[in-house]
Amino acid sequence: MKKALMLAAALATASSALAAGKLEIFSWWSGDEGPALQALIKVFQAKYPGVAVDNATVSGGAGTNAKAVLKTRMLGGTPPDSFQVHAGQELIGTWVVAGRMEDLTPLFKSEGWSKAFPKDLITLISSKGGIWSVPVNVHRSNVMWYNPAKLKSWGVTAPKTWPEFLTTCTKLKAKGVAAPLVVGENWTQQHLWENVMIGTLGAAGWEQLWNGKLKFTDPKVVAGFTTFGKVMDCANKDASGLSWQQASDRIADGTSAFNIMGDWAAGYFTTTKKLAPNTGFGWAVAPGTSKTFVMLADSFGLPKGAKNRAEAMNWLKVLGSKAGQDAFNPLKGSIAARLDSDLSKYNTYSKSAAADWKQSRIVGSLVHGAVAPESFTSAFGAVIDQFVASRDAKAATAAAAQLAAKAGIK
Repeated sequence: MKKALMLAAALATASSALAAGKLEIFSWWSGDEGPALQALIKVFQAKYPGVAVDNATVSGGAGTNAKAVLKTRMLGGTPPDSFQVHAGQELIGTWVVAGRMEDLTPLFKSEGWSKAFPKDLITLISSKGGIWSVPVNVHRSNVMWYNPAKLKSWGVTAPKTWPEFLTTCTKLKAKGVAAPLVVGENWTQQHLWENVMIGTLGAAGWEQLWNGKLKFTDPKVVAGFTTFGKVMDCANKDASGLSWQQASDRIADGTSAFNIMGDWAAGYFTTTKKLAPNTGFGWAVAPGTSKTFVMLADSFGLPKGAKNRAEAMNWLKVLGSKAGQDAFNPLKGSIAARLDSDLSKYNTYSKSAAADWKQSRIVGSLVHGAVAPESFTSAFGAVIDQFVASRDAKAATAAAAQLAAKAGIK
């Protein structure tokens, strides 16, 4: 009898250890992004060798497919142990307000992350006294890309303000450049819009737009939309049919002078197009956004009811660590969210971005989930489509104001 009890206890202990030795991570990183995720998993497994990692990747749709599967699982009470989400309101406005995430403030304190990450970033991932996710990387939204040799041949330089941009646009059209600015499908136009608006309102005004202190119907916002319309007058007419890569191609081949795109374009230019930084392609901050870093970040949180909570916590510790971030980001083409990354591991563009990350005012991207809940961002594309067709700034701001009210931005 005693032996039987001892055997049962041993089996229970083994079963418990086995259960604790599992971790399911849920993301949309596949294809070109897969190796970066694998590098992160490798760091985790080196530190926790007894853990079997289930890499539950849902590919396609730039995260749209993964979010649909995640919603089913979260509402069905079977959440993954940890899941990828854009840092900020994409998580807070969906799953935090629904009471389905754990507050990670104790983890940030125990790991010393309040000093490792910029204060502006921690503000973006916080709400109602809690910190809700661990950012593993940072991308920059407010970058203007160009072809240095072509700008020199046209006799123009990268404009520093939007009024200067419009003047440069006129000069380029006079030189036979039909579309000085190249944009692509709707989301890239939203991406351009946020940069025009930040360049018009300033970083403080942009933040006030999302905390309700500045209304969408304010004359300053109307003026921003009006400027956006003039900027779009400088763009290609076939925008809706182009991907962001195809738009970038027109910078590489010198068809257009400028493109506003996130810094994943640097990876595309160097890896796919085989162009050298500063010669094959150049960059500057988007007009009017000097000393501002418009950020988006991939992050992971801890859902309530995670089956393997202890292992998920260890995963989050690796994500926020210097070793984890420096293994992941050079392969991802992003920079570390931490302020102490090893810049020797990064390329020319990333080193410049990391320097700006340390000394710029940090604000969040709308298009990439940082400053507004998904109920707003998913509907805002229609506002941009309508404005591009009509150029009616007051109608656009009125429509955006309605969306903001429905989304609880007030």
